[in-house]
Amino acid sequence: MSGLQTFGDRLRGIHAATIVPMTPDFAIDDAKLVAHLASVASTPGINGLLVNGHAGENFVLSLAEKRRVVELAREHAPKNCLIVSGVNHESSLEAAREAAALEQAGADGLLVFPPNSWALGHADDCVIEHHRHIRDATTVPLMLYAAPVGAGAMAYVPSLLERLVADSRFVAIKEGSWEVATYEQNLRLIRKLRPEFVVLGSGDEHLLTSYLVGSAGSQVSLACVVPELVVTLWNAAEAGDWERARAAHAKLYPLAVAIYRDAPGGRATVRLKACLKLLARLSCDAVRPPQPPVTPGELQALQQALRIAGAL
Repeated sequence: MSGLQTFGDRLRGIHAATIVPMTPDFAIDDAKLVAHLASVASTPGINGLLVNGHAGENFVLSLAEKRRVVELAREHAPKNCLIVSGVNHESSLEAAREAAALEQAGADGLLVFPPNSWALGHADDCVIEHHRHIRDATTVPLMLYAAPVGAGAMAYVPSLLERLVADSRFVAIKEGSWEVATYEQNLRLIRKLRPEFVVLGSGDEHLLTSYLVGSAGSQVSLACVVPELVVTLWNAAEAGDWERARAAHAKLYPLAVAIYRDAPGGRATVRLKACLKLLARLSCDAVRPPQPPVTPGELQALQQALRIAGAL
């Protein structure tokens, strides 16, 4: 069936953004990575994986390592599992090289992340040029990434988003604005410009809200920790069963806050790995420097949130 579907069709529903298990000396643990990818991807209702995303530490992995992640996902995930890989590099030339290599490694599609340096400011033409280099180096479907509104100039203003969506090679967006009003503004703009363009509501703290406003699904790292619960929320929303959706959201919300919102910021990957260790799915929760290990306070908050989610 999946062979008859478009990439956009296959993006519907829940896709898990996965982590990359490390050894204590920060090398990728291939065996643990395979187990993680296979376990998450085989969960009923998980339609695909986002590898080499922020949760997958894409900004501290080498190109060879990112390629290896895609190869292992392709080899060990179910055959009908959609594999999307992130592309994240400060240099447009290197991003294009990376994108071509990840396509060759077996990615079904590529998600283009804005370079972190754009947070300080950029000309709109820089953004167009960056995406153009990646487009011209690849043939697979491409996705945009809407960065959180709190990430400075990395978040695309409507006029720039309109220019990006106009490129027919881009067929979907991971809408991570992390702010409900901006999410709806972007959704309405994109639907007006290209009704077939796939918008994935991907702010883990407000999945329920984005599903109510309108969404084709999500690529979220919460789904690599509690995939069944995220699938339950999506299925309930799709069925218009908002009572069941609110119940799932009530279980998910404290975990989303403990992973993504609680200060200090930028600690999501550390906390995701700590959750997986608490759930006995990881033996080592090492994260590459400069991130320090999980603190006792973080661990306590995560443990409590996992209990509320029914995972512990």
